[in-house]
Amino acid sequence: MAASMMSWRLSVSLRCGQSASFQQLDIFARVLAQPHLTQLHITRGARRTCKAAPWLSKRTVDHKLNEEVLTTESKEFLKNVAIERFKERMANSPLKDAPAERHQWTPKSLRTGVLAIKLGVIPQWTKDGHRFTCTLLQVLDNHVVRYIPPEEFSKYPSFKKKWRKNIFGSLVVGALSTDPFKFSKGYNNLCAKVGLPPKRKLTRFLVTPDAAVEPGTPLKATHFKVGDYVDCQAKTIGHGFQGVVKRWGFKGGPASHGTTKWHRRTGNIGGGRNKAAVWKGRKMPGHMGMEWRTLKALKIWRINTKYNVLYVMGQNVPGPVHCYVRVMDSRTLFRRKERIQRPPHMPTFYPEDVDEPLPEEIFDEEMFKFTEPSITFTDKKDK
Repeated sequence: MAASMMSWRLSVSLRCGQSASFQQLDIFARVLAQPHLTQLHITRGARRTCKAAPWLSKRTVDHKLNEEVLTTESKEFLKNVAIERFKERMANSPLKDAPAERHQWTPKSLRTGVLAIKLGVIPQWTKDGHRFTCTLLQVLDNHVVRYIPPEEFSKYPSFKKKWRKNIFGSLVVGALSTDPFKFSKGYNNLCAKVGLPPKRKLTRFLVTPDAAVEPGTPLKATHFKVGDYVDCQAKTIGHGFQGVVKRWGFKGGPASHGTTKWHRRTGNIGGGRNKAAVWKGRKMPGHMGMEWRTLKALKIWRINTKYNVLYVMGQNVPGPVHCYVRVMDSRTLFRRKERIQRPPHMPTFYPEDVDEPLPEEIFDEEMFKFTEPSITFTDKKDK
């Protein structure tokens, strides 16, 4: 702390045009010579950041340059060339080779998840007449982009220390194919190696080697079963910079009796005597929302196989409507024990695993179907 104060005083004196004394320079040189005080300035870690990770490739390009230079004829020509190259890459897709070896599910297996879009909330009923709400999550155009085995993934700069080495691999899933001209060459090559167009959104899931999926494999809502429990992870609704009344629910000051400019203020933020300081974790104004939150152990009541929609229990799935939601198998202990009796598809659902095509709507056993009658009448003569 003394070293940081010394460096601050020296920088202030130099900025103001004052010449530093020989004694100040001598002390500053001695501080730099000490190996445990090389970091003079204390940096505070931010909760959220808008900067991308340094190892990620640049995603977007400047669209104005293409619009000013290219004509309509040249744009059509480039689109035709991109379509032809995409067809060539599809011929070299990894799925053309022999299928990978499939393993049986074990309690230690960790499957991949899917990237869904939140559509909204709808009420549903059980056969007993109980009403509950479900959140609709649509799995749109999901494909596996890349798989990194545990041996290689543990050497990546994005690998975190809390993950166990040589146990979990990385599986990248992309959603919603889009125009390749909107993205950079490096970003397009991430999907081009697998024979896929660029995706609007990419996310990463930790998987075990026995649950690895081949790159290029599509993922749909049938990746899960009706009755499974999943964890939904997304960013909460962003409200920007807010005061303590809206952010934390403070009461504020009195409305009258001499109150001037103190109706929605915080109040005292420190104590007296030995507590005369602002403690860590004090609730104060700041950025509200846009935090990663996970809602665990949500039951899947219904699946629409035609539009790939999951009906998930509850109406408090984080995020606004039309946001991206990460849906994965629930990792709570109680639900993992239940999964032993009903093992999931391993590593995902394949159409060849079923003899007959799946119905358009799959309901839970306890859920009421609107195609069935709710009330039946019997004549007295029948009795």
